[in-house]
Order: sequence, then C-alpha cells, then structure tokens
Amino acid sequence: MLDYKKEYERWAKADLLDFDLRRELNLLSGKEEEIKEHFGVALEFGTAGIRGTLGVGTNRINIFVVRQATEGLARYILEEGLEKLVAISYDSRLKGWTFAKEVAQVLAANGISVRLYDALMPVPALSFATRYYHCSAGIMLTASHNPAVYNGYKAYGSDGCQMTDEAADKVYAKIKETDVLSGAKTMSFSEAVDQGLIRFVEEECKEAFYQSVLSQSVHPGVCKDAGLSLVYTPLNGTGLEPVTRIFRELGISDVTIVPEQEYPNGYFTTCPYPNPEIFEAMEKGLALAKEKNADLLLATDPDADRVGIAMRTENGEYELVSGNEMGVLLLDYIAAGRTAEGTLPKNPIAVKSIVSTPLADKVAVDYGVEMRHTLTGFKWIGEQIKFLEEKGEQERFLFGFEESYGYLSGTAVRDKDAVVASMLICEMAAYYRKNGSSIKARLEEIYAKYGYYLNAVDSFSFPGLSGMDKMKGIMETLRKDSPKEFAGIAVKEALDYLDSEKTGLPKANVLLYTLVNGESIIVRPSGTEPKIKAYYTTLGKTKEEAKKEKEKLAKALQPIFS
Repeated sequence: MLDYKKEYERWAKADLLDFDLRRELNLLSGKEEEIKEHFGVALEFGTAGIRGTLGVGTNRINIFVVRQATEGLARYILEEGLEKLVAISYDSRLKGWTFAKEVAQVLAANGISVRLYDALMPVPALSFATRYYHCSAGIMLTASHNPAVYNGYKAYGSDGCQMTDEAADKVYAKIKETDVLSGAKTMSFSEAVDQGLIRFVEEECKEAFYQSVLSQSVHPGVCKDAGLSLVYTPLNGTGLEPVTRIFRELGISDVTIVPEQEYPNGYFTTCPYPNPEIFEAMEKGLALAKEKNADLLLATDPDADRVGIAMRTENGEYELVSGNEMGVLLLDYIAAGRTAEGTLPKNPIAVKSIVSTPLADKVAVDYGVEMRHTLTGFKWIGEQIKFLEEKGEQERFLFGFEESYGYLSGTAVRDKDAVVASMLICEMAAYYRKNGSSIKARLEEIYAKYGYYLNAVDSFSFPGLSGMDKMKGIMETLRKDSPKEFAGIAVKEALDYLDSEKTGLPKANVLLYTLVNGESIIVRPSGTEPKIKAYYTTLGKTKEEAKKEKEKLAKALQPIFS
C-alpha cells in the first residue's frame, strides 16, 4: 500500500500536462476515500500487461503510468541485450493514439526503434508485425472487451505471444524502480521520426498479414457463389477494415454493417460492455440481421481478438453460438475439410484451455487429432506453437481455442485472432449451405453423436480495494475446507492447479472439481478483472436437461461467493 496522501500531494505539485488529469485531480480535493482509491496502490504489470480505469493516479491508466511501464520494458530490453525494436498498435479506446505515441517516444528516448501502426489495428495484426519485423517485444494499447472507462497495455514477446511470466516479472521489477512522474525518459515524436527511431508499419507487412489469414482457407473459393448474407458489427472497434477486407477477398458481397457500431468510438455508446459474449452488445446486430434476413451475424470486440456469432434457424429466429460451440464447430470443420482436401498435417495437434468444453476432446479423437490442454489465457496456446516450432514441427498445429470466443488457425499470429476466425466461420457457413446443410444442423449432428454438453460461466464481482482480499479469502477457504459435494452430487476429485506435479502445467490459481456423474466445476479468479469465475460443464440428453443440471450446481455455489 502506498502513502496515498503523500502521493496525491506529489501529483498535485507536478506538471501533469494533460488537462483531463489536472481537472480530475482538482475534483478529488478533500475526498479522502477517493484519493485513497486513486493513489493507495499502483497498477501491477503481469503477463497480460496492465489494465485499469482511465484517470489520475497510480491506480489508474494515464500517460505517466504508460510511460513508467514503457521505461521498465525499455530497461529490460537493454539489460537483456535484446533486439532494440518494438512494434506498437492501438485500438479505438479513449487515449489510445495518445498512449501509443507516448510508448513510442519513451522507447525512442532509450535508443529503441519502433514500428508503429499509422491507424488503429487489432491484436492479431500487432502479434503478426512483432514477428514480421523480428522485434524483441510488441505493445498493444487496449482493454479488450472492458467498458469504455478502461484502457490497458498488453505486452508481447519476440514470438508474438503475450509475455511470459519470467519476462513480465523482470519488466515489473524495472517498472517499480522507475518513478511514475519523473523516471521515464522521453523525446518529441517529430525528433524521433527525424532520427529514424519511429517508423510506421509498412504496407508490405499489412498485406502479408492478410495473405497469412487467407492461407488458412480450408475450401478456397467456396464463398464466391454460395449467396451468403451477412450482418457484421465491429462494435466500434478495430475490426472494420481487416474483417471487411477479408469478406471482399472471399467474394462475399452481401454484407451489411451495423451503422451505429461501424466506426471507431471509444465511448461505445450503443454497447456499454463491448463484448460479443454479452447479449446486450449483440442487440443492434440481431435487430438488423432480422430485418435483412441475414444468414449470419458476426461481432468482433474492440481489439478484434474475439468474435461472436448468431445464426439464423429454420424458423427465421437467431440463435447465439457460444464460444465452446464455435470452438467445436471450427475444429470439426477444419479437421474434416483438411482430411477431404488432403491438407491435414501428419500427427495434427489442437489446443484448448482447461475451462473449455470436453466435447472438443471427443471430436479430436474421431479425426486422429491430439488435443493438448493449457491453462486459461491464450499465451499458453501460443506457447504450444512455440514448442512445436522449436522442434521444426509447427505445421502440426491445426487449431486452438478458448471458451471466451477466442480462436486461432495458423502459426503466423500467436494470440486469438478474430480476423482469421471470421473468415473460417463464413467459409464454414458457405460450405454447409452449398451442401444443403447449415452451421445449426451440423451442431445438432455433433450433439446427437456425442451427447449434449452444456458449458456455462458465472462471474462474481468484487470491486474496490477490498475486492482482491475477498477473492483471496474465498480461494483460501476452498483450499482449506474442500467441498465434498455440490447439490448432493459427490466430488470424485478435487484438483488444485497450484500443484504442478499433479497437473503437469505451470502453477495457477485454479480449482477443478470433477463430480461422480461426469460433470465438473472450475473456480478461478480472473487475471484481468476483480472477478471470480465459475465454469460449469453439465451433461444431458437435451439442452433443457443440461441447463437444469447447471442451475442446480450454480445454486449450490452461490453461498460460497456471497
């Protein structure tokens, strides 16, 4: 805990440069609890970088916290003797371009060259550029799908994957050595450009990214005469240009963009929580899809690493497809399609997180695909590609996914990629349409073959400075007094992912309860938000039966998080 009064006074005397920060600081005068909230702690830097509310203070995202983080990264690069080159991108969030420039200026002042996108571009493009230019690191200014009051700083390693724990710890140590107000070197943007330290990402790199996406086509050309009708919303984020470019390349001409959500808007006025997992974010798109009688609605989040869809059913209604369902559908489509086309690699590998549906394991077995399990967080899926690459076997990687709407095909990007996923979803829809079927029909065939697996997530919020302590206490209690049953169903095995010897994975603050009836509950604190998440896998002959099972388990869990 910082001496918040002293820190507040330091900031009050400093030249804050930014009108918004000075105004907010003045409004805090005399409000001790609010001052404590802004200055009592500093945002921590982890493998997901930094994410927080925009505003003044050490516990907020602002130009000084961004400079401090970048100075720490710069010192890490220099002291480790890494390549003095970093790629930078940003999304549509408030202050995005401002922060991107600040990052570039601090790196340049440290003698580190920068490749900066000249317009907002998504996470997969940043990951691609980091690898394309052989950078030592990449920085994405984004808060992903969080509400408009957030922004963040996502750090990538030289492999285009989110930074490893070891690297993040070293960077964080350097950040803590840097005074937040005066410790970062900086120089003017124009001077850095004149000296060749800041250069923009070239068209060749952008084109190479699009070609890498198109190279993942399973049935090339299938969309051109399929008559597919789409409604698309970038949710006021970065997806508009890259996703619609791919639609054009595929030959899909019947595309309607949700007008209120078409162009970048960091206020996200029509979807306060711009996350395609949330129904409210999809409402305008669903209304337009019904009006246009579209085959599909696609929605990408602000940094276009996640994509959600709704599919038209036989009765003309629209059904949202969960991240687990789409992961299974894409795995099935890619494996079947590549088998038919003769492009399935030898000894293929798919990867999913431990909280994602076990239905994918069943599908993988049928296609002779090895399914690997990782901790939650796409960096672990990217790491699996790195392991294959080190053996010269990266072509074995077929597909990776997480239940939270993140998918990846190909190895040119090492994070979830809504651009390639949008392409594959459209191609899959066109393929089934041309063969007298549909995504919905194929999903029902999969359920009929393997049984109905319902995967659901409940989130429990713990806001404020005391929130982290409450979350910590809940996890400690679950470990000390492990539940023997949930809703009268006995626990067959309780697995603590802090025990690496048992799991074979790096330590993680995750608890898995496997029940005697084959169902399971996973409990884990979020790595980016003050929330504990409970993941349920329930089974049934029908969706309704599986839902009742989930409701029963959720009711049993409720008192634990109250």
